[in-house]
Formats: sequence, C-alpha cells, structure tokens
Amino acid sequence: MSFEPDVLQGFVQRYLDTAAKGSSDEVAALYAEDATLEDPVGGGEVHIGRQAIAGFYKNIDGVEVSTELLSFRAGGTEAAFVFAITVGGAMRIEPIEVMTFNGEGLITSMKAYWGPSNITQL
Repeated sequence: MSFEPDVLQGFVQRYLDTAAKGSSDEVAALYAEDATLEDPVGGGEVHIGRQAIAGFYKNIDGVEVSTELLSFRAGGTEAAFVFAITVGGAMRIEPIEVMTFNGEGLITSMKAYWGPSNITQL
C-alpha cells in the first residue's frame, strides 16, 4: 500500500488543523485504536492506544494553539515534516514529526523530534 504525497500532506494538514482547533479527543480520533505516540523521542513514555494518546493531548485543551507546516516529505505510507506550534502566545516549538498511516488514513505511529533548542519564548 502506498499514498500519493499530496494525500499524505492532506492527512498531516488535517492533524495540524485539528491540533490547533480541536479537542484532545478529536486529535486522538485521527489515530488508529492501537497507535503509538512518542513525543519527544527519547523523552520518556511511549503512549500506546487511542485513550493514552487522548490523555497526552489533554495538555492543549483550552489553550490557544496555532500550527504552521514548514517543510514536508513523504514516501509510501509515511510522512516526515517540520512544523511550528505556538502555544498560548507564550512559546513556539519547531519539531520534526514522523508519522505512519494505515489504509484508512489514520495515524498508526507518531514520533516527534525536538528539544530545548527548538523552543522560542515569545
């Protein structure tokens, strides 16, 4: 199975838009039931399953968030991208994320690569 790059970019944009405007449950609904999330990579816990992933995204519920896709690459069922997320008007983070998608376009794995040097206080 493989997706055209523009289809994968559409999945990524849907994720970024939902992260900016949706609830934690709406973001988690973009993930497969048995998906994994590691954010940041090497930073501790890997969240497994949609319920655990919803718990991870609870941090943004009720917070003003904006996102902007900065760079995108795709191949097969995977996408790698750099984006900016501005949280509460107080900080901007520019992670690199790698996502894998299933045949229904749901995220099966997400890894976010970032650290303190990728955060700008506003």
